[in-house]
Amino acid sequence: MKTSSLFSARALFHPLLVAFSCVTVAAAAADVSDIDLRRLFEPSTGERAAEAKGGIYIYEGLRDIDVQRAMDEQFGRVENMMFIGTIKTDETGKTARDPKTGAAVTSDDGC
Repeated sequence: MKTSSLFSARALFHPLLVAFSCVTVAAAAADVSDIDLRRLFEPSTGERAAEAKGGIYIYEGLRDIDVQRAMDEQFGRVENMMFIGTIKTDETGKTARDPKTGAAVTSDDGC
C-alpha cells in the first residue's frame, strides 16, 4: 500500500515540476538576453579589456535587428563577436514564427 501512495504522489508532482521547470528556463532565457544586450551595447571596462586581448564573446539567440544595430553602432568591436541562433524578426520587429509549429525562426549559422 505504501508503494502505491508514493507512486500517486510522484504522479501528482511530476507535472508540476515540469511546468515549473519550463517557466524557470523561459525566465532565464529572458535574463540572458538582457545581459547579452547590455554587454553588446554597453560593455564594461573588463569586457573591453578582454576584447582588447583578443577575446571573443558568443551571442546566442539575439534578434536579427539587435545584431544589425550592433553591426552599425559597434563596428569597431565586431571582430570580437560571434552570433549564433539569431532570431529572425518581421518588418515590425516581432519574432518571426514558423506557421506550422509556432516556434521562433532562427538563422542557420552553418554549424
